[in-house]
This record gives sequence, C-alpha cells and structure tokens, in this order.
Amino acid sequence: MKISHYRIVVKGRVQGVWFRKYTEKAANSYDLNGFVQNEKDGSVFIEAEGKEANLQLFVKWLEKGSPLAEVSEVIWSETDYVGYVGFEIIL
Repeated sequence: MKISHYRIVVKGRVQGVWFRKYTEKAANSYDLNGFVQNEKDGSVFIEAEGKEANLQLFVKWLEKGSPLAEVSEVIWSETDYVGYVGFEIIL
C-alpha cells in the first residue's frame, strides 16, 4: 500500500478560529502524520502523510475546516514522503 505526502495551503479566515486544533483532530481521525502551522500571510500550512484515500478525505474536510473558519481556497500538491510520526501543531 502506497503512503502519499501532501503539502497543503488553506486560505481564508483560518487563523484565530481554532483551525489548527480541529485540523490536528481531523488528521488523527484519518490516521495521518505530519504537522499544521499558521503562516505570516494569514494562511495555514499543512504537511500530511498517509493512505491516498484518507488524504483525499482530509482535503475535503479542510474545504470546510473548523466551525468558525471561512475557507476560501485549499491548494495541495503531492511531494516526496518524509516519514513523519504522529501529527502536531507547530506554534
């Protein structure tokens, strides 16, 4: 079974709305490894690894995000596997 790696940028009102915490919870529910962090431009950056089908479901979840978020765009690309263990919020 192939493990894929996605680099994801989420744009919109995604900071100050518990987006990273909900993202961590969603990633764990989809059995993904990686991290999430806020960016200076107001977006959120994520690297996630796991089964392709789970990553696709995760990206679908990101299109809505946390209850208070207003996601305007989700941009993702597949890149080389890193080998993350667990999923964490980077402050």
